[in-house]
Formats: sequence, C-alpha cells, structure tokens
Amino acid sequence: MPVKRVAVIGAGVSGISAIKCCLEEGLEPTCFEGSNDIGGLWRYQEKAEAGRPGIYRSLTCNTSKEMTAYSDYPFPDNYPNYLHNSKMMEYLRMYIKHFELLKHIRFLSKVCSVRKRSDFSSTGQWDVVVDADGKQEFYIFDAIMVCSGHYTYPNLPLKDFPGIKKFKGSYFHTWEYKNPEKFLGKRIVVIGIGNSGADVACELSHMAKQVFLSTRRGAWIWNRVWDNGYPIDTVLFTRLYNNINKWLTTSMINNWAENKLNSKFNHTDFGLQPQHRFLSHQPTFSDDMPSCIISGKLVVKPNVIEFTENTAIFEDGTEEEIDIVIFATGYTFDFSFLEDNLKNIDSQNSMYKFVFPPFLEKPTLAFIGILQPVGATIPTSELQSRWAVRVFKGLNKLPSQKDMMADIKRTRAKLNKQFLQSPRDTSRVPYVQYMDEIASEIGVKPNVFSLFLGDPKLALEVFFGPCTPYQYRLQGPGKWAGARAAILTQRERIIKPMRTRVLNCNQPPSSKLSWLLRICFSLALFFFILVIGR
Repeated sequence: MPVKRVAVIGAGVSGISAIKCCLEEGLEPTCFEGSNDIGGLWRYQEKAEAGRPGIYRSLTCNTSKEMTAYSDYPFPDNYPNYLHNSKMMEYLRMYIKHFELLKHIRFLSKVCSVRKRSDFSSTGQWDVVVDADGKQEFYIFDAIMVCSGHYTYPNLPLKDFPGIKKFKGSYFHTWEYKNPEKFLGKRIVVIGIGNSGADVACELSHMAKQVFLSTRRGAWIWNRVWDNGYPIDTVLFTRLYNNINKWLTTSMINNWAENKLNSKFNHTDFGLQPQHRFLSHQPTFSDDMPSCIISGKLVVKPNVIEFTENTAIFEDGTEEEIDIVIFATGYTFDFSFLEDNLKNIDSQNSMYKFVFPPFLEKPTLAFIGILQPVGATIPTSELQSRWAVRVFKGLNKLPSQKDMMADIKRTRAKLNKQFLQSPRDTSRVPYVQYMDEIASEIGVKPNVFSLFLGDPKLALEVFFGPCTPYQYRLQGPGKWAGARAAILTQRERIIKPMRTRVLNCNQPPSSKLSWLLRICFSLALFFFILVIGR
C-alpha cells in the first residue's frame, strides 16, 4: 500500500522541514503543534509553560548561520553569523512563507496517542488521537514523523543533592530562567556546565552579587569566534579536516584541540580543567566565561555535596552562603504518546542511524532531530527527513532487521568506547561524517572528484570551504539550482554583517603573494588527499 498521509509531530525547526520534505515527494503532511505558533525551542515566551520548550531572553545560536541554514534557503546576507532567538524566528517564518507550509500545520493540537493499527503488518498504518482545543480527534496515517525535540522536559535530580528540600532560598531549572534583572544583589550557584549553565552563569554574573558555577567534571570551553575572526564551525567543519582526521589518532586530535583551547586561557588556572579528554565529552560554548572568571564575577567550584538552610557545601570542603540555586542539569525525552515498546527507545540508543526503529514490520515511523550533532541541528534533521520520506515511499530500502541491529550495536559500541557515559553523549554524532552517511543513503553526497573535473572552482570550495548544507543539494533527489551559487557566495555572507566599516586601501603585494601560495598549497593537498583516498 503506497504511503500518502503523514503525521508530523511538532512544528519546530525539525517539524517544518519535515513538512516540506513530504511535499517534495508528493506526500500529504499534517503537522500537529501543541502551542499556538511555530518555532519550538526558538520561540521565546516570558513565562515557561509545562510541556513546552523554555529559553532565556538572550539565547543565541551556537552554530553559525551558513552552517545552520536549511539546504535550499540561505539566511539573508545581512543577518549576523550567530543568531539571537528573535532572528532565528524571523528566518523560520520566512522559510514557512516561502514554501507555503503554514496551511499544513494544526495549532493547539496535542498528539495524545500513536498506536499501530490491527493490520499494521500489511499496511504500516497508525491510529492517532489528537487533543484539539479540549476535543479528541481520531486520524489514520500512513506514516509518522516524530519531531518533538528534546528540550521540553527538564531533568531536576534533587535526590542527588542532600538538603535541597530544607534550603530556604529558591531553586529551579534553567528551563524556567528568562532574564537576569530580578537577581540583582543575589548570591547564586548554577549547577552544571553545559551550554545553558555557562550562558546563565555568565549573564547573571553581571547582575548578581556573586555567582558560583558548580561542575562535577569540568569542561573544555569553545569560542564561537575562531582563527582570523571566522565562526568556529566554518573553519573546522570542512571536508579537508574531515579527511585529515581519518589519518590521525584520537590522541593526536585530543592533544591538538586541548593545546589550542589552553592557548586561549589555561583551563587548569581557571578551575575548568576537565577529568576527560577533549573528544570524550561534548565541549561547552562560552565566549564570556574567561572574562567573567578573571574579573572575579564568576567562581568555578566542584560538585555540591549538600545544602543547608542557606549555604551550599562543596566537595572541596568549602561552604558558601547562597540565595538561589539554578539547576542546568539537562533534559529528558518524553514519547509517552507512543506504544509501550517505543516510549523509551531513545534512552536505549536503539534506532537505525538515530532515525528508524529496527523492529517494526513496516518502516513507517521516523524520529527526526532526536540526536546530538557536533554541529547544527537544522541541516541534520532536514537530511534525516529527506531520507525518511523516501523510505516511506519505497524509493529507498532499509536493510534487514538483523543488519540494522548489527549497525546499531556497532554504533553503540563506538559511542561507549569514545564518549563518557552521559546523556549528552548517547546520541552524539560528528557533523560532516553523519551528514555524508545519511546523504549516501539518498544519493546526494557530493562527489568532489567528479566536481573537480567539471567545475574545479566549485570543487575547491566544497573541499576546502565550510561543509555547508547547500552541498547536499548539488546532485541527486531534491537537487537545487541555486546550490552552486549559494556555496560560492557563502564567504561573502559570512563577512558582510561584520564589515560595516570599510577602509579604502590597496592590498599589499605581500598579501597577494601569500594568497597565491595558499592556493598552490591547497591544490597540492587536494590532489594528494584524492589520490590516497581512492
């Protein structure tokens, strides 16, 4: 039976691209969104609402615009490289309007139940129950795309912190935090050094009397701004580096990265030196943290072992008076609307390439964006959707259940060997490798050697330049006529919003010579890697 009707659960960044991917393949998507607007995580609201993502007013994207864009819809060239949540929402609204997606979204419609039909083994169909404005509605769908994200249900591990119940101050999760104004003059401890913990601690340090940042294991701190002022992901996430990494040992990469980060500031001197190597755990983004620490506004402390009525006691025996405790302790998934054998599939890391459950008789259920890419979420979830809809239509076939389980076991073993046993790392994937892996399933991975024979200018930018999402629209299903131009102008879009004061001076001859030498070296290296990689 051909798949036609697809239910998309959630209208965040993954959900809206899932709608578009369905339409591209001639499917009929209906997107159910529990709130009254699109955007998911990126939609700021003054008050946190249960069952919805919660962000703070200052939240800014950690991946740059060229690496974050949908593959056939670049950001406007005047947008900053790192986008405030309001700019991200502007972009999502433009994307929806451009591709006419709004009419496919049902707002204030919460999916309550997704169950296999009695004839699922032959039809692959699902019974879906939706709560729409207090009324239950019943649907039959040929396929389901779960795009509900993983920043909705805060993890608050109070049992791990003795005495917290008798603490007389207030405590809450970063999910509830909105802005720093009401914390003026307070003494605050932030527990957790992930991205949210770092952001909130640094922001509060400018208003509070004192902020303490408590961490069990420390962290390696990335900066958004990398060498020569370029966004870090545009410098490091290239096919050149991806190929070089294949020839380096894990130890060599760790040594290079740790030396690089320590050259910016010594992590040991700043109290941040982690107990793990660089590649073993997701690093934390923070441009402000070194400045906050060196000025004394932020004090890094070890794990809290106990709370009293008005103090926090740390592992090193020190005790500090505290007014407020903020938990930056991550999130948990919730797929309670699914059947019992599917509810906890994420925690078991048991999906084929983090998309398909391997044990269903028909591959008509896909999880989109339920992973932790070391890079942008939008391109990875969009590519997952492009693959999923082709599987729904039968244009791409999945391996046998036995082969999928073998692949899952290999992936799980690799993750367990490389990363710490942490929720942040259970579904962590390297950006370029994972994108190429999914692209190969569809037939849209760019062939750099073939490109060089026909379009050497484009091939050089694809290989040496940032691995932007447009590369996956150069060929194959979903080919976009504007992909080549988007790739060749991406550096201009990176520079334009920064170069707001232009000096009228001629480029010195030494700069031109240096540029020519770099081009010659790049060509030589390009051919060398192509030869040894064949």
